[in-house]
Amino acid sequence: MTRRGDTEAALKVLVAGGAGFIGSTVVSACLDDGLEPVILDNLNTGRREFTRDRIFYQGDIADGALIDRIFSEHPEIAAVVHAAALIVVPESVAEPLRYYRENVAKSVDFLDHLLRNGCERLLFSSSASIYRPGEDFSVDEDSVLEPTSPYARTKAMLEAILADTADASPLRALSLRYFNPVGADPMMRTGLQLRRPSHALGKMISAVEGDDEFLITGVDWPTRDGSGIRDYIHVWDLARAHVQALHRFDAILPPGGERSHEVINLGTGNGTTVREFVTAFNAVSDRPLRVRETGPRPGDSAGSYTRTGRSRRLLDWKPELTLEDGIRHSLEWAARRDSVLPPA
Repeated sequence: MTRRGDTEAALKVLVAGGAGFIGSTVVSACLDDGLEPVILDNLNTGRREFTRDRIFYQGDIADGALIDRIFSEHPEIAAVVHAAALIVVPESVAEPLRYYRENVAKSVDFLDHLLRNGCERLLFSSSASIYRPGEDFSVDEDSVLEPTSPYARTKAMLEAILADTADASPLRALSLRYFNPVGADPMMRTGLQLRRPSHALGKMISAVEGDDEFLITGVDWPTRDGSGIRDYIHVWDLARAHVQALHRFDAILPPGGERSHEVINLGTGNGTTVREFVTAFNAVSDRPLRVRETGPRPGDSAGSYTRTGRSRRLLDWKPELTLEDGIRHSLEWAARRDSVLPPA
């Protein structure tokens, strides 16, 4: 793929799930870089406000007629970013069939529709939750996989499906295994759309807003302070990595090459425990958290953080924003969210 200026018109990228938190940030990063995104989202969790002044189709990834229409109306689409999925771990434990249907079965249909329309490049939003951490909780792309929740298993299943499909078709698939996104678009175009988010930073902000306690869920993990450990990456750095992956796609997976499926971890390379995260939050926020310790949630794990050699080598990318930046941008977005996103 090439940048704007190398051709008369910008190459287009179909972003499935492009009205969600991560997808909408990827869309902004594409626009800033001269790529033209085409958004597909059923607005199950995404927000229409994030599609304003952007090419947008409302619908489901399993809707073959709609996918055909999109490719017919935008034959310049050169790659697809698949970020359409349900992502809440405890919800996946309570509703596994829903997660397998939405994340796996519909993605199989989506792949059929993409192949029929000549799609050869796919970036898949995968997850670091599929790993079994090593003794020091660090992992790389060759670490053992051991997903511990239905949500994580949907990601591992779809990676296997992508690998098999790429071996048997012209499709080339690059799985980007995300660690834990925080923050918002620094320009405040988009951010976390949920008012009661399930991840740690969202719950910290909700606790401060509601003068409530923040629960540290699990304090007996074998980490340095007993709380879970995660690799928190700013969502804008994550979006920048997608743009790099799009531009370097053919170098990573050349047409007709020996490999048709590759995986790359996207994280900072630094592990932060929940207790350390609380300390960082209190250093940024003007209202300190009240904290209470409790047991782990269904599907929780001790966590992990990534070694970053492959992302630096293949993408020539590294994170530029800090955890404190992510906290600061999240607080700024939370303060303006209700004016941007009226109650659905």
